Amino acid sequence: MRTVNQVNLDALTAARAREWARLDALSKSRRLTGPEVDELVARYQAASADLADIKTSAGRTPQGDHVSTMLSRARLRLTGAPENVLRTLPRFFALRLPAALYRVRWTTLVIAALFVAVVALVAAWVSSDPALVASLGPQAALEHYAREQFTEYYTENPAAVFAGMVWTNNAWIAAQCVLFGVTGVFPVYVLMQNAVGLGTAAAVMFAFDRGDVFVLYILPHGLLEMTCIFVAGAAGLHIFWALVAPGPRTRLAALADAGLSLATIAIGLVFALALSGVVEGFVTGQPWPWWLKIGIGALALGVFLFYMLFVGRRAARAGETGGLTEYEAGTPRLVSG
Repeated sequence: MRTVNQVNLDALTAARAREWARLDALSKSRRLTGPEVDELVARYQAASADLADIKTSAGRTPQGDHVSTMLSRARLRLTGAPENVLRTLPRFFALRLPAALYRVRWTTLVIAALFVAVVALVAAWVSSDPALVASLGPQAALEHYAREQFTEYYTENPAAVFAGMVWTNNAWIAAQCVLFGVTGVFPVYVLMQNAVGLGTAAAVMFAFDRGDVFVLYILPHGLLEMTCIFVAGAAGLHIFWALVAPGPRTRLAALADAGLSLATIAIGLVFALALSGVVEGFVTGQPWPWWLKIGIGALALGVFLFYMLFVGRRAARAGETGGLTEYEAGTPRLVSG
């Protein structure tokens, strides 16, 4: 049996060209007779052996990628039915999603630190100047907001309705941060808008000596909710950076890879924000001790961080990136370097 060690790669390609072309033609055929199916199986096995020889002796080559693509098409032609979605769910939640979250951990941390800094700066700046506080609205309206409206927001609707409302709103914002992250502007705009808005609300509350109420009502759900938005912003900026600095790949290839990998995060955040919505709807507005409500929120955040950091690190060490497998995505194009 000839191998690449015995003849050079060009010779092997020339010798197998007709067999590979026949395999490709059979895999593209809409209808196959019984003998043609048998031939397709036989040629698939032969081409698989050729690909093994090429990868073992020559490593990654254009010829090997060409054969791999034909084999993928033939495999789909032979198996026919797509993979059961239910069988892919364990891999998605145990490997793909945590690995994608783990990829953006440091960017998430930087965004969180900057966000908190902006909130604190805005709150301190506005609350320290009575003129700035007065510019936000009439004194009576601001006092009504601080003493009644701020807390009534969390109890004016039934808990289940309120939880569903904030969940869908936050999930939509997170998805937009990821999907429109390629612009490089949208995630920054969303984060800055939220930071300034939160800082302004804090300034009003502190101006009327209601700072403790602000902290009590923000932290229970805000710990997980804002972390999810930070993660979404980080994922969006990673996609943008793949376009700016694609490395040895083309910009389109780098963008597609980052998009496929990190769009996973948008799906995962739907579930995390559902948990945040439950906390906001059923815990934040309750007349419970502050330590209990913040403790529940911290526990929810702890569950998310454990999944992101510990489960994610294990998935990353197993070789996961959050993207599709080569079988699912097809053989990537070779690049220099």
